[in-house]
Amino acid sequence: MTERAIADRDIAGALCEQVRSAYDARTPLRIVGGDTRAFYGRPVEGQALQMAEHSGIVSYDPVELVVTVRAGTRLSDLQEVLAEKHQMLGFEPPMFGEASTIGGAVATGLSGPRRPWAGAARDFVLGTRIITQEGKLLRFGGEVMKNVAGYDLSRLMAGAQGTLGVLTDISFKVLPIPTATHSLRLTVGLDEALKKLAEPGRKPLPITAAAWHHGELFLRLEGGKSSVSATQASLGGEPLDANFWQELRDHTHAFFACNNGQALWRLSLPPNTAPLALDIPEADIFYDWAGSQRWVKTTLDASTLRDACRAVGGHATCYTPKLQGGAAEPFTPLNAVVGKYHRNLKAELDAHGIFNPGRLYAAF
Repeated sequence: MTERAIADRDIAGALCEQVRSAYDARTPLRIVGGDTRAFYGRPVEGQALQMAEHSGIVSYDPVELVVTVRAGTRLSDLQEVLAEKHQMLGFEPPMFGEASTIGGAVATGLSGPRRPWAGAARDFVLGTRIITQEGKLLRFGGEVMKNVAGYDLSRLMAGAQGTLGVLTDISFKVLPIPTATHSLRLTVGLDEALKKLAEPGRKPLPITAAAWHHGELFLRLEGGKSSVSATQASLGGEPLDANFWQELRDHTHAFFACNNGQALWRLSLPPNTAPLALDIPEADIFYDWAGSQRWVKTTLDASTLRDACRAVGGHATCYTPKLQGGAAEPFTPLNAVVGKYHRNLKAELDAHGIFNPGRLYAAF
C-alpha cells in the first residue's frame, strides 16, 4: 500500500447537495462511514448520508508530521501509508472492524491505550472541512497547532458524533513510530498494581500503555533503545505479545465477551482513583489507562454505576446497545447548565436537527 494506491475520491459536491436538500425538506440524516461504531450512542433514524466513497489522502508531509485525509478513508489504509514513513496516529484509534473509517474515529472521539501519555483524538486534529446545515463546505483550522478565537469547530467535532455537521476532510498531526518497543506482564494484586500505575506520573518511565486485569499487570514500553532496555531490566516480568494492545483497543480480547445479561460499561475516572465500592467480581473489571479507564461487565443498573462514578468525579458510558440489554441512555445525563450549552450549540449549528438527531441525547 502506497499513498498513490488510495484513490482520491472527492464527492463533497454531492454530499453538500444531499445536505442542502435535507435542510430544505427538514429531513433527518444518518451519517454513515464504515458503520463499525453504530453500537456507540443512541440509534439514529434518518436518510443515510454515505461517506465511505469520500476517501483518499489529500496531502501528506512526513517532514512536517501532517496528513490531510478524506473522512471516508479506511483507518487501516491510512495507518499503512503512515507506517511506510515510520509514522502513526498518536491517539491510537480503535477500529472495531475492517471497514472502520477515519471520519468515524474522529466523530466518536475515542482513543486507544496510548491516550494518557500521548493525548486524545481532538488533540491531534489540526483542521477540518465541514458541511454545514445549509450544505456549505467550510474550512476550519489549518495544518499547524495554534490558538483560535470563538468556537474551535475542528476539535469540537471530535466526539460530537456527527450531530453538529458533516466531517469531509481532516488534517492531523502525526507522530514518529518509536524506535524500540517491548510489552511485558507482571503477576501482582490490584493494590500493588494501582501503586505501580501511579508511578509513571512521578517518574520519567517510557510507558505508553498500562493495564491490569485479574492479577496481572500489563505494560508497554516505547522510546529509545537504551531507555526501553533499562526499564525492561528494572521491571522484569514476562514478555507480552504486542497484539494484546490491539485486542484491548478493538475489544477483541476475550474479556469483552458479555454473558448472562451483562452489559459493557466504560468508567472514566480521575487518575489514581481507588477501586469503587461496586458489587462486581474482580474478573469482570479491566483497568486500562493506568486505572483511569475501567471496562466493566455487569448487570447493575445505570444509576448505581453513575452514582459511584459521580462520587469520585467520573462518569460512566454504556457500550452495549439498548436492544441487547444496555442502558436506554448510553451517555451520562447532562446537568442543567451543561445541557443548556449543548442545546444552544445544537440550535446554532443544526437549527432543524437534521444531523444524526438523538445520537447523543434524545433532546438533540
